[in-house]
Amino acid sequence: MPISQGVVGPIPSGRDPEEYDKLRRRILWKMPSGLYVLGARAGERRNGMTINWVVQMSFDPKLMGAAVERAAFTHELVAEGGVFSLNLVAEDDRAIVRKFTKPVDVDLAARTLNGFPFHDGATGAPVLDQAVAFLDCEVRQAVELGDHTLFLGEIVDCGFQLDEDTPVLAMHDTRMNYGG
Repeated sequence: MPISQGVVGPIPSGRDPEEYDKLRRRILWKMPSGLYVLGARAGERRNGMTINWVVQMSFDPKLMGAAVERAAFTHELVAEGGVFSLNLVAEDDRAIVRKFTKPVDVDLAARTLNGFPFHDGATGAPVLDQAVAFLDCEVRQAVELGDHTLFLGEIVDCGFQLDEDTPVLAMHDTRMNYGG
């Protein structure tokens, strides 16, 4: 059976490609994942992007992996600037992630990204002032994987900005999904 446009293989023998693709997406969307705002900077250009493909990759050194779609403006900034911040968002602040699904309006004079106040972290990557916590990373390696690049960043600074017990946002707290 030929694979339909937009369906990604491989497809097991005897399975309907479109039905199998839908099943696989539902399973992948079911996997729990966080929902964050990744800050990026190259020179004076800055951006924030909603991201969920993030995971700690190593204990020693402390490395974070963040998979960024190569077509995204943020990818350009991380690749060029070699830094990123990961902003953990409060569970009750879920509306913020919708504001970072496209390139943002940056106001350097007001120090805002889409109207949200930020400060530069130790690396220069933007850290949202209202984030529960942040990880500030320097890229140590970039690995191309399909249509994304996995940026491996060493944590060079971090901190809580709200109470440590503040619940953080996860993908299942929203109607959003990415991947599959």
